[in-house]
Amino acid sequence: MNKRELECMMKRYGDTQSSLANALGISRGCFNSKINERQCASFSQPEIVAIKKRYNLSADDIENIFFNNEVS
Repeated sequence: MNKRELECMMKRYGDTQSSLANALGISRGCFNSKINERQCASFSQPEIVAIKKRYNLSADDIENIFFNNEVS
């Protein structure tokens, strides 16, 4: 996961971890675990779809953010 890219999108749209977590219907703690890839936590397909719609992301954006193997 490319944490920096997701954080850039969040900032661009004025979101915080709390506001995006709320939009996804998860707790801030759960969101934080997912964005930091703790305890094998990862975003589910419905959560990725919701983020895609919220930020109007392209397929390339999704690939770069969620399926990029680079260490953030």
